[in-house]
Amino acid sequence: MHIVSNNTVDVVLIGGGVMSATLGTLIKQVQPDWSIEIFESRTEVATESSNAWNNAGTGHAALCELNYMPEGKDGSLSAAKAIDINEQFQLSRQFWSSLVERGILGEPSSFINATPHMTFVRGAENVDYLRRRWELLRAEPLFSDMEFSEDPEQIAEWTPLLVDRRSKDEVFAATRSESGTDVDFGAVTRQLISHLVSEGAGLSLGAEVRKLRRLDDGTWDVYVRNRSGYTTTIVNAKFVFVGAGGGALSLLQSSGIPEIKGFGGFPISGKFLKTSNPEIVRAHQAKVYGKAAVGAPPMSVPHLDTRVVDGEESLLFGPYAGFSPNFLKKGSWWDLPGSIRPHNLGPMLKVGLTEFALEKYLLGELLASREKQMETLREYMPTARTEDWEMIEAGQRVQVMKNDPEKGGILQFGTEVITGGDGTISGLLGASPGASTAVYAMLGVLRKCFPEQFTSTWESVFTEQIPALKTGGLNHDPELAAASLAHTSQVLGLVPAPAEHVTEQEAASTEQAAVRS
Repeated sequence: MHIVSNNTVDVVLIGGGVMSATLGTLIKQVQPDWSIEIFESRTEVATESSNAWNNAGTGHAALCELNYMPEGKDGSLSAAKAIDINEQFQLSRQFWSSLVERGILGEPSSFINATPHMTFVRGAENVDYLRRRWELLRAEPLFSDMEFSEDPEQIAEWTPLLVDRRSKDEVFAATRSESGTDVDFGAVTRQLISHLVSEGAGLSLGAEVRKLRRLDDGTWDVYVRNRSGYTTTIVNAKFVFVGAGGGALSLLQSSGIPEIKGFGGFPISGKFLKTSNPEIVRAHQAKVYGKAAVGAPPMSVPHLDTRVVDGEESLLFGPYAGFSPNFLKKGSWWDLPGSIRPHNLGPMLKVGLTEFALEKYLLGELLASREKQMETLREYMPTARTEDWEMIEAGQRVQVMKNDPEKGGILQFGTEVITGGDGTISGLLGASPGASTAVYAMLGVLRKCFPEQFTSTWESVFTEQIPALKTGGLNHDPELAAASLAHTSQVLGLVPAPAEHVTEQEAASTEQAAVRS
């Protein structure tokens, strides 16, 4: 085990997940002389949310996820959030491409594979919504390859398992984007951390950070317990990043920074049905997202996914939500009650008293029988047989609860970066889209915590690796978007992106074809 003592390191990264790996890699690009120490409580990195079997591996680009484009009470739709999420994922694609070209990341197929992203809905109202969503998105450069169909034959051509043995009277529709991806974030994490170690970073496994204490000089004492010998070492750091997944909340609370006040966490466990039956896997090459049940959190949107892990293909369906007071898959039952503080008790109680739909949903999931779980799968795959599928445990997710001046407390979906006022400590709370937007999130941490260095020297280095930073994104310029998608597709070995943006005439022809179908 690599343990630092009696000296100050520049950076401590807590947690061996994709966030810490990404942040460390970014820092090494601009400050190769900085000392970095990584502490992971397990015996290997990427065992929690970054692990391939603890998430769905969706490269979240809002191509198929309906929760990034909700329908307003008046029926209105806005593409703003979907575009924002896609823009963030493009930063990851560009950064990964740069790292592949420089040999920092290995063979692209070891961590990313082309996988069409689809959305599938049933019922006239949902079909109408999906059509209107497609009509808005198809005009956006980053979504220009999206197709829409209500034709069973066309949808069966895309992925036959959605249609096979479905009632001929059923009304349904789907969209499809070939530019979607399946990402093994565990592989990304392991490769990045391996490179960091080769560049001199320290990696301590089985090292659990228990407490953070700020000193008068602005540095931090990091209390690290060796889980095998139960000895504690104090490591002093100029900057600390808490990328410990569900464990981040308690560590940020221990730091005493005022910015964490009012924040609480609500853990939701997950399960997936998995099959490795080659016949079934070959018949479904896509990630198909549906519509969330009433009260379900965004992370529980049902989806039938192609997964590629260690070169092997399988299908996952889920997630099926559950409840455990653990904040980590390998955590403690004390995690939830131990996180309650006087400053977050009010917001947590308020959420508990108002989120009845979520509570009903979770109770229903907990009580669901095996047959009930299979019935949910058969809504997407009517031919599903119980004997072909096994249930696997997915990762723990901690939904953020925080104080709200008007409502008293709200359940915050997505990710939340908490940064101390002096910029010497930062941490990340929350869940999806998480790993897919790690580059965007960690650039934000660097910009906020090191504003002078970022503006004066770092930004120019990052823009060479991530050109979209210089252009202020991609979606505003069809040529830029097409060029970036084509380049990253080539470097990462993905399906070639559209050569040019959809013209108005082409869009009109597509719309007429959809109406005829």
